[in-house]
Amino acid sequence: MSLEEWRQAITSPPAYRLGNSTLRFQTKYVVLVFVFTIVCVLYIMLPTGGGTNNSNTNSIDSSTDRKFSNVISNGDVGGKKASILFGTKITKSQYNDAYPLTKPVSTEKGLRYNIGIISDLDVDSKTGGGKWVSYFRRGYLFLQLNAHSPKLSKVSVEWDSGEPHTIKSGLSLDSRGMELSELVAFNGKLYTCDDRTGVIFEVPFSDTATDVQPIPWVILADGNGTSPKGFKCEWATVKDEHLYVGGLGKDWTTPEGEYVNYNPQFVKKISASGEVSHLNWRPNYQKISSEMGIHFPGYVVHESAGWSSVMKKWMFLPRRASNEKYNDKTDERKGTNMMVYADEDFSNVKVATVGEIIPTHGFSSFKWIPGTDDALVVALKSEEIEGKTATYIMVFDMEGNILLPETKVGDHKYEGIEFI
Repeated sequence: MSLEEWRQAITSPPAYRLGNSTLRFQTKYVVLVFVFTIVCVLYIMLPTGGGTNNSNTNSIDSSTDRKFSNVISNGDVGGKKASILFGTKITKSQYNDAYPLTKPVSTEKGLRYNIGIISDLDVDSKTGGGKWVSYFRRGYLFLQLNAHSPKLSKVSVEWDSGEPHTIKSGLSLDSRGMELSELVAFNGKLYTCDDRTGVIFEVPFSDTATDVQPIPWVILADGNGTSPKGFKCEWATVKDEHLYVGGLGKDWTTPEGEYVNYNPQFVKKISASGEVSHLNWRPNYQKISSEMGIHFPGYVVHESAGWSSVMKKWMFLPRRASNEKYNDKTDERKGTNMMVYADEDFSNVKVATVGEIIPTHGFSSFKWIPGTDDALVVALKSEEIEGKTATYIMVFDMEGNILLPETKVGDHKYEGIEFI
């Protein structure tokens, strides 16, 4: 066979006979169909989810179809990049805006709300067996509302008899843990935050269980989110279907008042799916201090703040304030009676007062009473003096009129209150 005959033979499609018919395979068409089929298969197998990564954002998706929630990829913790890698699908769940978590009941004493408070025991939270504890106490707030004049409303509080529920966990940082500093309802669940580890826990409370098993949800890193240290969370509130978690709001200093950093002036914005953004609120905190007439080395300590969706305003009840340089010992007697209001963008900040100053008492948490158009506030004040602690509860209106004066709750330091 000549070279020309051989070349013609291999380029001609082979013929196969089936019975009396001849079937020819067109090689070029077969190749095209094969390539097209492979492309289609690859396209179908590729994941449909996608997303971008922000250096100051950590994503934790709570979708039920996530199979690799512990995978860390380029700064995302089980987030969008991990979902692309493993082909999982990101779905946006419907936000649950139920509040309070249980409906109030009409009684002879007035409308009865279920409330809960949570403790920060500091170093006393450590128990045996590598565990740390906090206490969760339940009670009732009774309200006879005067809608025309809220300051004439009548309020009383009762607590469940017996010992409070015990919340126990093995999570800690430097042998400290479960120092829970706030309680907040968000997306139909109850959450708290450990100001040592920066872990936000779900609190699955029950009417019958004596012990509560907290469920870790999100870890908050200090400052802009790049620190290995946990965020010292002190207050939390809900705004636009996001959970805002704040810290002390002052410069971090040594026990003698020397400046270290301004990490406590960051605020964490958390979506219902657990995506965390780190917001620099230093200018906002400085505006508050300035309106209060306090400048560095003086300081203001924040442990209670909230966003009113009714008034479209932020409100702060500072725990302590001083024009003097921070000092661990003298700070115990710097309690305030101040209320601070701010527009959404902090362009307008105003300061008012509620009650008299008790130097050793400072606000640690507050919530607006549901159904009052944010006209009435229930607040906790805590006391820490020479190693001894106590907690007090009070109710007042937005003009500073007191409906329920400071009433002692107990000797534990409770730092979070919520309608449950």
